[in-house]
Formats: sequence, C-alpha cells, structure tokens
Amino acid sequence: MKKRFLIAGLIFVGFAGFAQIRLPKLVSSGMILQRDASAKIWGWASPSEKIKLSFKGVVYTTIADKKGDWQIKLPAQKAGGPYKILLTASNKISLENVLFGDVWVCSGQSNMELPLGRLVDKYPKVIANANNTQIRQFLVPDEYDFKEARKDFSTGSWLSASPKNVLDFSAVAYFFALDIYEKNHVPIGIINTALGGSPAQAWISESAIQKFPAYKAEVESYKDDQLIKSIETKDQAASNAWYKNLNITDEGLKNNWKSDLDDSNWAEMNVPGYWANVELGKLNGVVWFRKEINVPKSMVGKSVKLLLGRIVDADSVFINGKFVGTTSYQYPPRRYLFNQGILKEGKNTIVVRVVNNSGDGGFVIDKDYQLIVGNEIIDLKGKWKYKLGAKMEPSPSQTFVRWKAVGLYNAMINPLSNYVIKGALWYQGESNTSKPEEYKSLMETLVADWRKQWGQGDFPFFYVQLPGFMNEKSEPTESNWASLRQQQLNLLAVSNTRMAVAIDLGEWNDIHPLNKQDIGKRLALQAQSLVYGSKALVSSGPIFKTLARNGNMLEVSFSNVGGGLMAKGDKSLNYFEVAGADRKFVWAKAKITNNKVLVWADEIASPLYVRYAWADNPAKANLYNKENLPASPFEARVK
Repeated sequence: MKKRFLIAGLIFVGFAGFAQIRLPKLVSSGMILQRDASAKIWGWASPSEKIKLSFKGVVYTTIADKKGDWQIKLPAQKAGGPYKILLTASNKISLENVLFGDVWVCSGQSNMELPLGRLVDKYPKVIANANNTQIRQFLVPDEYDFKEARKDFSTGSWLSASPKNVLDFSAVAYFFALDIYEKNHVPIGIINTALGGSPAQAWISESAIQKFPAYKAEVESYKDDQLIKSIETKDQAASNAWYKNLNITDEGLKNNWKSDLDDSNWAEMNVPGYWANVELGKLNGVVWFRKEINVPKSMVGKSVKLLLGRIVDADSVFINGKFVGTTSYQYPPRRYLFNQGILKEGKNTIVVRVVNNSGDGGFVIDKDYQLIVGNEIIDLKGKWKYKLGAKMEPSPSQTFVRWKAVGLYNAMINPLSNYVIKGALWYQGESNTSKPEEYKSLMETLVADWRKQWGQGDFPFFYVQLPGFMNEKSEPTESNWASLRQQQLNLLAVSNTRMAVAIDLGEWNDIHPLNKQDIGKRLALQAQSLVYGSKALVSSGPIFKTLARNGNMLEVSFSNVGGGLMAKGDKSLNYFEVAGADRKFVWAKAKITNNKVLVWADEIASPLYVRYAWADNPAKANLYNKENLPASPFEARVK
C-alpha cells in the first residue's frame, strides 16, 4: 500500500513540475524587445494549459497546444521602458526591466566574437565610460548540434553595458550599438552568437545546406555520436601524447631553467622574431628565452603590466623564477598583470617557455614588448638569450567537430528565430578562404535561409569585408583573400545587404586586428543609411560600377563616390593592375579624371582585365572618396 502511494505521489509531483510554464533563456528580465513590431513571447507548458500575460494593464491569454508549445504576440510598441511583464499559469514568472528598441543578431567568427576584454589597453576610456542601461547584450553559449534544431540555449542572460559587463560584449557589436544609440537614442539589443574559426556553412540550416552535396554528406556523418566520440577521443589522446612527450624530453623542465642559472653559453636572438631565422632553424618543440632587465626602485612594490605581443604558439612566463602567466594558443595578445612581491630593485630575469606546435615559432613582430609600472616603461625588445628545450615533430592535427556544417545553426541560431529582430551583422570569411569560389553561394544561401527562418521578410543584413592580412607582395599575384573579398563584393546583389569595407583596418601580422571601433562605425554608417532614415548619407567608399576600354586605357566608374574620388595622402594611386586576354597581370598606372579612374600599363596594348587592391594585404591601396571611406577591392573584365 505504501509503495502504491509513493508511486502516485511521484506521478503527481512530476506532473506538477511539468505543468509549470517555462520560458526560453532569451525571454528573460532585462531583455530588449523589438520596437514597432509585434513582439513574440513564447515558451512551454503542459498540453492545453492556459497562460495569461499582463502588460501595461492589459491581459493577453493563450492555450498551450498538444505539445505544450505556446506563444503570445504583443502589439507593436514604441521605443522605451523599462516595463514589467507578468506571466501566470500554474506558476508565475515576472519579467522585469524590459525595454523596447532595436535588436541586432551579431554573428560570424572570431572577429565578431572578440570581446572588449581583449582590447582593454586600446580602449580604456570606452570601457571605463560604458555605463548605459540602454545597450544590452545576450551572449549565446558556444555549442553545436547535428541532430536537431534546438529550441533553447543551455545558458544566457541579458546584461546592460557597464565597465564590468562590457568586457564580455562583442567589440564590433558594441561600437555599432554605441554609434546607433548616440545618433538615434533608441535602446539597442545585441545578440552575440559568434564562434571563432567557424566557416559559413556551420551557420546554415540542414534544409538549406542540401544544395551543397559535400556539406550535406558531412551533416549526415556527424549525426553519429559514436563518430564524434571516436574523433574527439583519438584527437585528445594524440594531443596528450604529444605534450607528454614534449614535457618529458624538455631539458628546461628537467633542469629548472626558469630559475637562476648560468646562461653564458646560451645563444642570442632579437625579440621579436622567429627562431627559424637564426641558428636553430625551422623546428617544432619548446624553446626557452631569458632576458635580464634592470628595475629601478620606483617600479618596485606596485602593480605591473607585462606585454609580450603575441607568441607562436603557447607560452609560460616567469619573472625571478615566479610564474606570472600563460597562454595556450597563438592568437590572444600576451598581457600579464601581477602585483608586488615579484619585481625587485636591480637585476630581474624574465623567462619565457615557448611551445611551438607547427610553423614558425617565436615572437610576432610589430607588437608591444614592454614591462609597465604606472608611467614607467621598460622596453623588452632586443637581444634575448635562448636555448632549445626539446625538438618535436609537428603536433598531430585536430578535427574541429564544432565547425562542421549546420551544427552551429542548430544550436546557436535556430533558438533565436522566434525573437523579432531589426537585422543582422556578420563578420566572417577567414575560415572560407581555402575555397573562396563557393563563398558567395554559401552566403546567398545563409541570408535567404535566415530570412526564411525568421519570417520577417528581407531584413537588413550588414557584413564586413575581410581586411588586409599577411605579408605584402612586391608583384601582382593570386590571392585567396582577394578572391573572397570579390565574392563578398558580389553579395551586394542580394537585396537589403550592405558591406563595410575594411581593407585599411587590418594588421599584416594579426588575423584579429585591434581596431574594432572603426569596423563598428562603418557598419553603423550602413545602418544609418538603410535603416535609420539618413538616405543621403554617404555610407560606403567607392564600389566598382562599370568598366570600358578606350585604346590602351581602361576607364573605371564607381558608385558611392560621395564628394569625389581621391588618392589618400595626395599621392598617385596605388595597387591597380591590368592584364590582357592571357590574364598575366602587371602593375598599372592610374589617375582620377572626372570622378573616374583611368588605368593603363605601357606593356599591355589591349588591356582586358583590371584589378584594384588584389592581394592578401594591399597596405598601400589608397583610393578613397572625400568622406575618407576606402574603395572596395575588385576585379573586372571588359564586356
């Protein structure tokens, strides 16, 4: 009898728990709902349960369907708040501090994901002044799913901009939101759903990816949990074995090279630099570096900031034998903070253990290498002692499962599609440069797919063209990065898309350029023009329009010339090249005439093709309009 009673009790408790209404993570206190549109409030309950919603003195009701799904649409609201929304069923949920404004989905790979916390030295005042409850971010967790399109996130909440919270905001998205808010005084909601290294196909739904057979097959294979487990287990085991062998054979660990020792027989090299360029040559493994510095008494007993640029690939840093910081991969800036008790007056020794997995190991040049205490700076560039700790084969390659097709769409985009938005911002492309020829098709599919899933028509879709990156070339050459920029340029044929040209905002030695403020502002310019009523605003630099041939000269015309074309710096135009039918490009001369550009090369009698800024990093490209916005790189052919 007791057993029956217990079972019945458990059934009742389970049913009561199930019956309670539940909301998605997005629909929570602090959220910003889209103004001037019928916003959705949705969630889950027991089948046929009645849900009441109270808002501004009005009660709205609905009944959950057979699956327990329900939604209520609020009438369009003007920008403003804060408001309270009360939901009542078998339980009550109160949503506090709700605003109505404009909501932007911000997606892509690491340059969209990169938080302001990585830029504290570049934008200290921006961060310190980030006190604005009208700008809020929802940070989507980094997850993937190949089996189904999820309905909710595992975690997430809305946070207002503050000096603390803004450190986790997408830097690009924050600068965009700040610019839009300052000009329009409308609350701005950022949904930050981006993941470093991700290719475009990872953000497309399964139904839309069907037109790409290779990616369709990829999705099917990764629905197998055992396959994923096998890959991850194998990869982890291989990585663990590599590092175990590295640590066992590392003479520096065996002999405690982080502490005081006689390094008179160690070799020297200039830092920053790569050990492939010195006697060590091109090898993988671990190399130890040591430098003695003289620290004045005025720098002792205070907070210290150590900047070590960027290091390929991983590093552990010690000062006077004491550990001060580590970074496990090459991309983050090395910024280590520590307090008193480590520096001492007089001689101090900095030791850096550098682990290189593949490629050229060492210290990235053209970065800051400094020890900073208040306003006092010790420059760390110059001669460092170094010694090989262990030589290794390149580390085994890894399969990044989470970057495979459809996985990020299912887990990081689909749960958003009920949430009414103003539009989307996109910064991605680096991970598709190995196959640039397919990028326009992928992005056309992605834009159409998202618009279909949201069901809001052709909402605005703004994206960033890839900036310059890698070494500059002295001669015309083929470039996958340039080819992908052309694909991005061609994407403008899709309605309600706009592109922020960023060719001048890159860094040759950093795939994550630090200037995110101008990226955000250029995206905001496009939004001001297309969305916020400033149609007369010049929101872009010159965009290729037409090409005609006149003898041995090509005449290029542009849209978005604004106040007129100019060669920035009052110099001659750079980075134009032409070719005949053989497509053998040579550097060309170019001049601005009547807001067109005339291009020619003496050795090409019948030019047929023209290119501008066609390189990985065309750093000297200088065609702008007088609004100081750069022209997009392009290739064109005489028709």
